[in-house]
Amino acid sequence: MSRVWNFSAGPAVLPEAVLRQAAEEMLDWHGAGMGVMEMSHRGKEFMSIAEAAEADLRELLAVPSNYRILFMQGGAIAENAIIPMNLLGTRRVADYVVTGSWSMKSQKEARRYCEVNIAASTESSGFTSVPAMTEWKLSADPAFVFTCTNETIGGVEFPFEPDLATIGRGEVPVVADVSSHILSRRMDISKYGLLFGGAQKNIGPAGLTIVIVREDLLGRSVPDCPTAFDYKTVADNGSMYNTPPTYAIYIAGLVFQWLKRAGGVAAIEAQNVAKAELLYGYLDQCDFYENRVDPACRSRMNVPFFLKDERLNEAFLAESRAAGLVQLKGHKSVGGMRASIYNAMPLAGVQALVDFMRDFAARRA
Repeated sequence: MSRVWNFSAGPAVLPEAVLRQAAEEMLDWHGAGMGVMEMSHRGKEFMSIAEAAEADLRELLAVPSNYRILFMQGGAIAENAIIPMNLLGTRRVADYVVTGSWSMKSQKEARRYCEVNIAASTESSGFTSVPAMTEWKLSADPAFVFTCTNETIGGVEFPFEPDLATIGRGEVPVVADVSSHILSRRMDISKYGLLFGGAQKNIGPAGLTIVIVREDLLGRSVPDCPTAFDYKTVADNGSMYNTPPTYAIYIAGLVFQWLKRAGGVAAIEAQNVAKAELLYGYLDQCDFYENRVDPACRSRMNVPFFLKDERLNEAFLAESRAAGLVQLKGHKSVGGMRASIYNAMPLAGVQALVDFMRDFAARRA
């Protein structure tokens, strides 16, 4: 069997070692006589899996003890509604920093539940940068400030961690959608009130949503928040109030173990820097392709690029696919190409892409 180089933005490539272990354990997990998909979520076997996954994630991200880790469902899109329902409390306004398609979608959904103040936006410049915190115009008493710290579609990543204390608003909790770069770089969790992300990019299969929330933010839900989406209820029941996505949690746990064996987040961050430098370095020195994102805000995980002669787009996609490089077509809202180079994409895969791009340019220039 020959595996392709999969540059999908999500669901995305998983570590081969994880896939092989899951295959070996499919019918019989550790002598249990059954696979993980068949286990009761309240049985001792699965409980041990979930507890280990949570402990490993807490270790990898250095999550402080006053934060709870929740395993939920619905993806990041559902969290766009769940977050205001949980964090508004008695306040009616939430602030949003809009840096791309996903934060735009987030603030539109939040308007169903509260008033939204756009604290900053880069829409006018095509979502190619991140506004400095000195440009953020917060409302008088927001329930939270929402950010998407890596925009998967536009390829924009925050080059700093939003610390509202630096602008005299440290009492306001920062919420961050970290779906597409969680575990790819070191983060200071204490600077955030809540972080969340769908697992299908850097953690595991679709179906699992990770929420990391500071304990003092629990218990603020509005009266009509569904019980299964109330963070306090989920936390009080150890993410087992309803049946969680058990198999997705199991795969996530295997990915966490793989990351620990690889040296943890610091080690994988160094690899991600090398991959990004390789691809962006080629794009910057070649006049056949271009990346339109401010170099200071370029994502290490999602690299959009354009052929300057877009009449060659279909040929590029067909030939790259034939060369074993798949899922390179850019999002329909942006066009062009996009290479998602998450943790599980090795440097060899990025090198194969650069080699193909160089060869294609030489033949088509």
